[in-house]
Amino acid sequence: MRKTLPAITAVLMAATLAACGAGPGGPRPPRATESGATRCDHRLEVAFGAWADAGFSGSIAILEGGRATCLAAYGTADDATGRPNTPQTVFSIGSVTKAFTAAAVFALVEEGRLALDDRAGKILPELGGAAAKATVRQLLLHTGGLNGSHGHGDYEPLDRDAAVAAIGALKPAFKPGRGYLYSNAGYTLLALIVEKASGRSFRAYLAERVLRLPGGRVAGGFWEGEPAVTGPRAVGRLDNGTIGRSGGFDGPYWAVEGNGGLAMTMRDLATWTHALFTGGLLSRESAEIIGRPGHDLGGGRSETPGWVAFDGSLFGEPFLSTAGGGGDVGHNTAVAWIPGQERVVAISANKPEVSAEDLLRVVGPALLTGGPLPTPTAAARGVGDLAAIVGSYELKTGGSLDVSTSDGGLTVSATGPDAVAALFPPRDPTAGDPRGHDERVLALLAGKTQEGRKERASLEAAFGPLGAVTPAGTVTGGGQVRTYVTLTAGTRPVLGWYSVNEQGGIEAAEVPTKAPELTFVASGDGRYRPDDPAGTGPRVSLSFRDRQLLVSRADGTTSARRTD
Repeated sequence: MRKTLPAITAVLMAATLAACGAGPGGPRPPRATESGATRCDHRLEVAFGAWADAGFSGSIAILEGGRATCLAAYGTADDATGRPNTPQTVFSIGSVTKAFTAAAVFALVEEGRLALDDRAGKILPELGGAAAKATVRQLLLHTGGLNGSHGHGDYEPLDRDAAVAAIGALKPAFKPGRGYLYSNAGYTLLALIVEKASGRSFRAYLAERVLRLPGGRVAGGFWEGEPAVTGPRAVGRLDNGTIGRSGGFDGPYWAVEGNGGLAMTMRDLATWTHALFTGGLLSRESAEIIGRPGHDLGGGRSETPGWVAFDGSLFGEPFLSTAGGGGDVGHNTAVAWIPGQERVVAISANKPEVSAEDLLRVVGPALLTGGPLPTPTAAARGVGDLAAIVGSYELKTGGSLDVSTSDGGLTVSATGPDAVAALFPPRDPTAGDPRGHDERVLALLAGKTQEGRKERASLEAAFGPLGAVTPAGTVTGGGQVRTYVTLTAGTRPVLGWYSVNEQGGIEAAEVPTKAPELTFVASGDGRYRPDDPAGTGPRVSLSFRDRQLLVSRADGTTSARRTD
C-alpha cells in the first residue's frame, strides 16, 4: 500500500552550497543535449552535464521573456529500452497540478461564477462537516483546517460522491482561517467546486480553459485517464528501486483530482507559467493576486494560491516556486518564476539520485543572481577492494548495518532504531521534532483518531489482523520526518514508514517498504561519504578497520562489529 507524498510547496533554495563545489579537475564535459533542444549557455551546459554525470535524469527548460533559452534533457526515459530523455519527454508534475487548479478557480471568478469568499458548503450543499465552512480563499491557501486524507491512495478508485462524503467527514485541525495545514483534500474540494461552478467536468474545464496556451496549443493533459497527455512518457523509478506507474488506471480519479494528476513537457510547463503570470491565461489582476504573498509561512515565505512566494531577503529578488512528486509514478518536478527577470525554470526528474527539487535548490540561487553554477563533488578513484568490507555489522545496542556493493560504491542499510539514528543523524531544522513525530505515528497506528482507525482497517485488509507496532527508527530530510515501524500483521512482520503532520494526519506513507539505506562513495582518505551530489542528505562518513564499521557524525562516532 502506498500513499502519495505531498507536494513540497517551497523549493528551499537557501540550502548550503558549500558541499557542492566543483570536484577535482573541474566539472566533467556535459552530455550532449538531445535532438530538438535549444542550445544552452555554455556554463549551463557544463553544470547540468556534471549533474547528469552525478545521477540527474530528466528534462530542463528555461524561458526568459517567454523565449526558450535552454531546453536540455539527460539520462534515460526508459532503462529497459535505453530510450533517452529529450525535451519532448512527458513527465507527471504531481502537486504542481495545484497551480492549475488555482488558475481554474480564478478563471471562474473572472467569469462571475465564483467568489473567493464563497463558502464551500454554499457551492456544494451536499458537503457536510467542518469543510463546508471553509471559503474558497482559505482552501487555496491551505488555511481551511482540513486534516487527513480523503482517499487511500491516488490510484485506488474513488468517485465524486464518495470524495464529497470523505472530505465532509474529515475532522478539522482548527477553525477555518485560524491556522495553516497543507491539504491535498482541500485542493480536491476546489476541483469539486470548479466542476459545480463551471457546469462541466473538472477535467473538461481544465482542458478547455486552463491548459490552453496563447495561440491555441494545449499544455499537456492527464497522466491517467482523459484527456490524456500525448508524447513519449518517462518511466519513473521510485526510492525503493521499483518502477513507477506508467498509466492504465481506469479511475474514477477523485483521490487525486485537483491536487495532482497532470503531466506535460518541461517546455510546456515553463510556457504555461510565463503565460499565467504575464496575463496570457488570466487577467493581470488575477495573476497579481496569485503571485501576492498570502498566508505568512515565516522565513521570508508566504503561501499563495498554488504557489509559495519568497521575498527578496534570500537573494535580493522575489520569486515564486512550487514542486511535486514522490508518488507512485516516480517523477519529481519543480518550477520557479522570477518576475523581475520574466524568467521561468522548470525541471523534472524520473530517478531519485538527483531530484528536480534538489537540483533547483542547488542551482537556483546562481540562476537568480547570475553567479557561477555549483557542480557536484567527484568521487575518488582507485578505492581498492570493496568486496572485502561487505557484510553485516552489529551495534552494541542491538541494531545492525548491512553493507553491500552498488555501482562502484557501498550501500548501507540500517535495521533498528539505534542503527537508523547512527546512519541518519537529524540535520533538517524544518522537519520538526522527531520524538514528537514518533509519538504521533504510534498514536495513529493505535487507532486513537478517526484517521488512525481508517488506517488500521486498511492495513488489516491488506495484511491481516494487527498486533504489536514497534518503532524502527526515524529519518529526517527534505522538510519531512519519516518514522519507520514494524507491524506485526497476521503471522509476519511488515516494515513501513509514516510521515504525519502536527495534528496526526497522514501526509505520506509506504507500507510495506525496505529498511532505510544510504549509498556511499570513497572520499579519497580511506573514508566514504554519502553519494549525495546536492548535499541535502545526512552528514556522516564511514571507515573500516579491524572488522569494525565506524560511522562518524558531528556529535560523535558509532562502531559496529562484523558478524559474518
